Amino acid sequence: MDFDLIVRGGTLPDGRIADIGISGETIAAIEPKLQGSARTEVDAGGNLVSPPFVDPHFHMDATLSYGIPRINASGTLLEGIALWGELKPLLTHEAVRDRALAYCDWAVSMGLLAIRTHVDVCDDRLLAVEALLDVKKTIAPYIDLQLVAFPQDGFYRSPKARENTIRALDMGVDIVGGIPHFERSMADGTRSVTELCEIAAKRGLMVDLHCDETDDPLSRHIEQLAYETQRLGLQGRVAGSHLTSMHSMDNYYVSKLLPLIAEAGVSAIPNPLINIMLQGRHDTFPKRRGLTRVKEMLALSIRVGWGQDCVLDPWYSLGTADMLDVAFMGLHVAQMSSPADMARCFDMVTNVNAAIMGLEHLGLAVGKRGSLVILDAGNPIEALRLRAERICVIARGKVVAERTRQDTRLSIPGRPPLVNRRHKAT
Repeated sequence: MDFDLIVRGGTLPDGRIADIGISGETIAAIEPKLQGSARTEVDAGGNLVSPPFVDPHFHMDATLSYGIPRINASGTLLEGIALWGELKPLLTHEAVRDRALAYCDWAVSMGLLAIRTHVDVCDDRLLAVEALLDVKKTIAPYIDLQLVAFPQDGFYRSPKARENTIRALDMGVDIVGGIPHFERSMADGTRSVTELCEIAAKRGLMVDLHCDETDDPLSRHIEQLAYETQRLGLQGRVAGSHLTSMHSMDNYYVSKLLPLIAEAGVSAIPNPLINIMLQGRHDTFPKRRGLTRVKEMLALSIRVGWGQDCVLDPWYSLGTADMLDVAFMGLHVAQMSSPADMARCFDMVTNVNAAIMGLEHLGLAVGKRGSLVILDAGNPIEALRLRAERICVIARGKVVAERTRQDTRLSIPGRPPLVNRRHKAT
């Protein structure tokens, strides 16, 4: 056999029709008509073949816990944090692990093969850290999982958060996290950004801070994050997640801030489903919707990726592990409606998110890992419009999920017998 697996006749995101040959776990060839044979052949039938979906911001320790011990009645971020505080003492290693593994099953079914999850380190047991380290080993054959040491209750505000953050990193957690806007004062938030970045620099790690997830326009910790990134030489290794205060900031200040972020090489991870659900809760009308300034960032070549954040947990009562849902909502709220912008939103939940996470092995190119998704769509924009079904998911050269295309049968005289909502412009 020339290859272990060949995907025949797929449409690539750039519109080319090609065959993809995979040897072992690696893409070995991409050609219009690939000569040779393989143990396994998959007929893409002209459908879109995409790199795997990637989520750079999630909370796997809380996922699928919705309703335990109660529901977030106000729907606010702060009640969600308080509710998570009520849930933490009830957690067990087995419950965290089992819910996380169930979510990862959903993820695989949706072609989501790389996830960065924040794990709360303010529980002195570090139970969730241990559970997700176990999950990481279990799912390694099909999902790349990165763990962020996240002091949910504040790096300084929570008595042992600093100590626990160091312990979690010593246990093998990958990335330094934080939540400066939740400290007792702006000054403490600023100090926490400095110390967390210094910890990451000393250990050679990446940084991903929940940053300015608030409607307060005076929450400006992203400025300190950009400064520390340059001071410590962390360019390309730092992300600011949420950044929702920027939607309320003075335009003149933002005109200064965005070039600083670009100069420092800090990535931005807005989470549109959660941001528009949790922010603006104190407003009547006009009501702010909480999404950061995505188009303005992109115009300055700041790397921006869409994150999922939550699924069925104290903060969010919906979700299906579908990154196309995330991009679909993001393009609406950011008003990214041009064909180029919509295609960019698809790229944000695949290639851009992979770059933010430093996953250089992912992508549709020879030499990259043999992980890809076949979607019931003709192009990336159609995939977004339909939130297209995943017909086949391939991880490391092996088929890990399949679905039969589901057309709807009509019984209407004079109309076609099948409808699938695909559309070709006339």
